[in-house]
Amino acid sequence: MARAELTTVGTVYEEGSWLFTVADDHGNEEEVLLVPCEGGVEAWVNKCTHEFQRLDRGFGSPIRDGEILCPKHGSTFDTCSGYCDNGEAAETTLVDVSVEIESHATSERVFLSDESYTFRHEGPIDDGDDDMPTSTSHLSF
Repeated sequence: MARAELTTVGTVYEEGSWLFTVADDHGNEEEVLLVPCEGGVEAWVNKCTHEFQRLDRGFGSPIRDGEILCPKHGSTFDTCSGYCDNGEAAETTLVDVSVEIESHATSERVFLSDESYTFRHEGPIDDGDDDMPTSTSHLSF
């Protein structure tokens, strides 16, 4: 599978997160979330480990104090390790996707380097599912 340029580190930091769609060897699509992490970025499959709720529902992932917030139950995942130590998803880790950063003259570019996936497009899977979950979280924004 060819290595694909995704975006820049600067864009991920400016937007707070960056969502894209990949496909595996069998054509099954998966959403992946790029998030800021200690000067670089990390990539995680866009699903909470508790009920496979989308973390980014197509308009950015809620991130607070270096943690990705699940919009359904309020569990939080460390942006750098993917680990959750609280809520319904406690003691689990998000599924990682390998990316590489290359420095260029004007920016640091992010490339998909995970051989398990092929880049399809920026943004979410177009599955026609516009339903938003009802939050059962005790957290407020």
